[in-house]
Amino acid sequence: MDVFFSTYGKNKNITITGTNGKSTTAKILYEVLKQEKRDVRLVGNIGNPVLMEKNITNKTIFVIEASSYQLEYSKLFRSKITAILNISSDHLERHKSLKNYIRAKFTLIKNQTKKDCAILNTNNFYINQQVKSRKFFCKIIKIKKEIKSTVLKKINNPYFMTEGNKENLLIVFEIAKILKIKFFFLLNVLRNFKGLKYRQEIIFKSKNLTIINDSKATSFSSSISILKSIPNVLWIVGGLPKKDDKFLLTKNNCKNFKAYIFGKNKNFFIRELKKVMRYEYHSNLKILIKKVFLDIKKNKIQEHQTILFSPAAASFDSFKNFEERGKYFNNLIKEINHVKR
Repeated sequence: MDVFFSTYGKNKNITITGTNGKSTTAKILYEVLKQEKRDVRLVGNIGNPVLMEKNITNKTIFVIEASSYQLEYSKLFRSKITAILNISSDHLERHKSLKNYIRAKFTLIKNQTKKDCAILNTNNFYINQQVKSRKFFCKIIKIKKEIKSTVLKKINNPYFMTEGNKENLLIVFEIAKILKIKFFFLLNVLRNFKGLKYRQEIIFKSKNLTIINDSKATSFSSSISILKSIPNVLWIVGGLPKKDDKFLLTKNNCKNFKAYIFGKNKNFFIRELKKVMRYEYHSNLKILIKKVFLDIKKNKIQEHQTILFSPAAASFDSFKNFEERGKYFNNLIKEINHVKR
């Protein structure tokens, strides 16, 4: 990123970071700018690596998804527009402490000048704490409000009904204002946005059942946003848990939840979930999914049910990455329940 900035530092760049929602937010901004016929490139953790882009002119705009790993190394990189979506405990195996993880994220703002701006979701405890305790040279735009129901009605896309996606939308609107994006183009993209693969992706929907593949969820905080937006959940969870991860929903939040735990780390998930919801354990995903469908058939529940595959853990215990895990889940669903995409 430092080499990129040394070469293209004069170009407008929008850098998105945070624990959850980076890829989705970056993709939305890219699609809107593309609709406006601007020369825009989607780079970083999503799209191409930043140094692989060609035919760059002084009008080229970069939308960059930046991870804490990249930012930790960075000494020179600076962004014209920065957005920090949210922060929760993550990647502590790498950063050793939450304090170091937060410091890596805020490197983006520390390097900015008076000509730059940062959009921060101050609904988030850790972001709000930093804003209150530190001084920054750049212009700070705080996102504290909630998105209006009238705006959500105009968008008319169920993808944006989760708490996390609503907060991310507020940041998208703020960046759109700065870039003078026409509301028509923004609305058109949001209405038609299907989401990215394996990120709260609806793979099946009928009158009584929805199946969601959220394989990208690699921590409890990643799963909580969608859990809070669904009333009757059969939650498939398991994998390699993140260091010091905690499940923060209460028993009252989880009245109609049941957890189906898989994998080698069952003791961790049982310890975190047993006091707040019903659960059962199965050694592998195939057996587990068969049991989920058996339970649905046996109980003959009339209310709409959601099977949520949101593992809340890394995939490396059994898979190369979350994409391989997500693909495997989709194949199992087709095989076991003959669901057609």
